[in-house]
Amino acid sequence: MSLIPSFFGNRRSNVFDPFSLDVWDPFEGFPLSTNFPSSARETSAVANARIDWKETPEAHLFKVDVPGLKKEEVKVEVEDGCILQISGERSKEQEEKNDKWHRVERSSGKFLRSFKLPENAKLEQVKAAMENGVLTVTVPKEEVKKPDVKAIDISG
Repeated sequence: MSLIPSFFGNRRSNVFDPFSLDVWDPFEGFPLSTNFPSSARETSAVANARIDWKETPEAHLFKVDVPGLKKEEVKVEVEDGCILQISGERSKEQEEKNDKWHRVERSSGKFLRSFKLPENAKLEQVKAAMENGVLTVTVPKEEVKKPDVKAIDISG
């Protein structure tokens, strides 16, 4: 029994079970919704991989949450000499005819994130490492040369 009235059709809701709140699709049931490929309708958390970008005095650090992905399923590239591109894909689990799914919440799909790097990035020294579902990309920075300052004596 639903504790919250359903205004959007057959949504199941229960304030005590955070996983019972199904996502409402405003286009469900419309004939046009079948024109979109299923991958376009399946918006997933993987498609929006969460990234932190931190700048230290020595480097730019990118940390990407990619739980469940292997390093072979993630790609890090530098395009056009100034764009860091991080992409990957989590495949959908194979369905067997005898399987009966009760809930599918894990996301699948592709993600692609691009970042314009600053001019002081050392693109030839970019490194990437993956540990415990977190990809860390390190882009070292060139040392900022301090301008030479020469003191001038004032006569008089």
